[in-house]
Amino acid sequence: MGFPGTWMTESESMVYRVVPKCACSTIGQIMYYSDHGTFFDGDIHDAQNGMHKWAMDDSQQLITANVKAHKSYAFTCVRNPYTRILSSFFDKICGIQRNGRRYRGNLVPLLIQKYGIEVGEPETGFEFDQIKSFRRFLLFARDTIRWRRPMEPDIHWSAMSGHISTFIVNGGSYDKIFWTESFNEGMQDVLSAVDTPHKIDLNTIPRFNESEGHGPKRLHKVSEYFDDLSMHLIYEIYKKDFQLFRYDFDNPDNKMPIGDIDLAEVHAKLGE
Repeated sequence: MGFPGTWMTESESMVYRVVPKCACSTIGQIMYYSDHGTFFDGDIHDAQNGMHKWAMDDSQQLITANVKAHKSYAFTCVRNPYTRILSSFFDKICGIQRNGRRYRGNLVPLLIQKYGIEVGEPETGFEFDQIKSFRRFLLFARDTIRWRRPMEPDIHWSAMSGHISTFIVNGGSYDKIFWTESFNEGMQDVLSAVDTPHKIDLNTIPRFNESEGHGPKRLHKVSEYFDDLSMHLIYEIYKKDFQLFRYDFDNPDNKMPIGDIDLAEVHAKLGE
């Protein structure tokens, strides 16, 4: 299976396992800058050179050799499951994508038809009942993850532990897993542990939020989207994410972690 979703700097200073909706655009741009002294002009996900990515055939052998020998500092980044799935809903389901179209073509019409979801239109300011539609989307997300129907789960709402585990199961190990919610501290730990051709001042780095502005703004606080049934579904889908990455399941409005990540526990539980 190899190392899907893995990026590595050309200098092999660091290896990163991408987790969608967890600051991956900013992390990718920092990696690119650390090698080249400039940011990639465009969405880093579109970069076909200047960086090694598992999705590029020429990179796979280099990434495999590096990760299996643990030659470079390896890390990833996680995010509160409540805010991550809300972000996925507003960006991927409600938003218009970079190509000017809806995400995955027929996905939104399918959701409107099968789950009664509304997403609004940019021309009318995306007016719709966000709470009702989000809860229906959550049923769909659970169905894709639990039963792989009416489609396979999407990388943007499948569990973080699933993404992170492939790296471990196939022979990799992490030196650091940090939280999006304390991004600068976590990313600084990574940069302090590696030598890069170009130094980076995190205080001056812009945030590359490629999903921002594509869809409606969230109108309510996080907890208002999650009633008792929604929280039950969230726990069913993301139980391991809450436990391993120390997020607060009982209070959706608390986006900050409530304990430290135990790397040994992550490797033991996700390496099975």
